[in-house]
Amino acid sequence: MNVFLLLSAGRGPQECAWALGQLLHRLRGEGTRRGLTIQQVRAVSGDRAGTYRSVLIRISGADAEAFAASWTGTLCWQAPSPYRSGSGRKNWYVTAQPPERDARPTTFREADVDVVPCRTGGPGGQHRNKASTAVRATHRPSGIVVVVDEERQFSLNRRIAVELLRQRVEQGDEAARRAVTTARWRIHDGLVRGDPVRVERPTSRRPGG
Repeated sequence: MNVFLLLSAGRGPQECAWALGQLLHRLRGEGTRRGLTIQQVRAVSGDRAGTYRSVLIRISGADAEAFAASWTGTLCWQAPSPYRSGSGRKNWYVTAQPPERDARPTTFREADVDVVPCRTGGPGGQHRNKASTAVRATHRPSGIVVVVDEERQFSLNRRIAVELLRQRVEQGDEAARRAVTTARWRIHDGLVRGDPVRVERPTSRRPGG
């Protein structure tokens, strides 16, 4: 089983990007001990080495879903800032949520287009209407329909209709990709600080460590 998880430092300070790197390391270690495979799919690095603004990971294995659920929500890395020695703040928050899946591109095939002759009104003379040179083309997978009567020949209108459908399908795919990107950015903006589902600390600071 494969499960995806998007970890984000949101719009927090550079310490949050540092915390994300620390939490990612902790998550990987725990996942490995449980026999899972953690793969980094995509990452946006922070301003400093080893820090991240966001990381998309793939968790693979029989226990992947339960493991991902245990890391889903607001996460807290509890440690003093490595960048500001005078700061008293020790809690740095990160969010982890299942991301919107990438929209699958539509494979456009002319075989999926139904084209039928039709008559349209408007300028163009009686010849075009009586001869039914206009075409109504339907892309079955998406349900997109276009009507073309620009030319006096059915074959030319058919060619234009098919190309117009191709463009409409590509535009729909692009809109779907933008929607996925927007949804992922909402995760960045939706980071809730406080009441974390997990609080992790450097190993050396744990009691008995």
